[in-house]
Amino acid sequence: MTDLHTEIDEVIAYIHRHIDEPLPLNRLARFAAYSPYHFARIFKEKIGLTPHYYISSLRLQKAKDLLLRTNLTIRDIGLEIGQQSLGTFTTRFTERVGVTPSLFRNSVQQADSHLRCLQSLSDWTTSDCQINPNARIEGTVQATVPFEGFILIGLFAKPIPEGVPLHGTLLSSLGEFSFTDVKPGTYYLMATSVSWEMEAVDFLLPYRTLRTRSKEPITVTAHAPVAHQEVTLHVPRLDDPPILISLPLLMNNFLNKIKQK
Repeated sequence: MTDLHTEIDEVIAYIHRHIDEPLPLNRLARFAAYSPYHFARIFKEKIGLTPHYYISSLRLQKAKDLLLRTNLTIRDIGLEIGQQSLGTFTTRFTERVGVTPSLFRNSVQQADSHLRCLQSLSDWTTSDCQINPNARIEGTVQATVPFEGFILIGLFAKPIPEGVPLHGTLLSSLGEFSFTDVKPGTYYLMATSVSWEMEAVDFLLPYRTLRTRSKEPITVTAHAPVAHQEVTLHVPRLDDPPILISLPLLMNNFLNKIKQK
């Protein structure tokens, strides 16, 4: 966890313990002994997300877990996380995970196949023959602990890895990365790792993968260079938001780009 607003750490632990209960802002603010306004402000300052968005993200993570580890119907899983409407649950899950609940539930075999295909790759470069008039974002990714595997890294619209990244790629090792043709806008850089010895469920439910994210946005403007980005993968922390995006979806997209070379 970070040193900023350490009192929020206790609130985060409280949220995890009571995720199956109603958690309105007033309840959380009362636990933290703050006014709702002040609590919401410092929570977002530390986590990068509002309390409501953070809680909804944890509940979608729980839905992913229930889809893979139980035989509950998709409707019942939606009810488990407080979604009364099957349609609303399916829409929100699809937007933030990148695939429908049904596809996610049935993706274990395909995810394992993607991992084996990546492990056999000798060339990880993708084609980029077009003239790109927009910005380039370059940087370096390191890690606090060694691992053998690959890295998924992307630029997202929010400070949480959800939905298909606006720009994304896979790296075969630590070191340099680059995104080209990045249009003017605001982006958040996020990455995670997958080890070769993992089973498919380990990265479909990436609780223990190394990760990193930028809480501060990267602002891209026309005709202005973007500072070199340096990020470090670390072991999961309690105040990290869940990785909602389906990692096999990103793996599949990357493999398709390799085939198109």
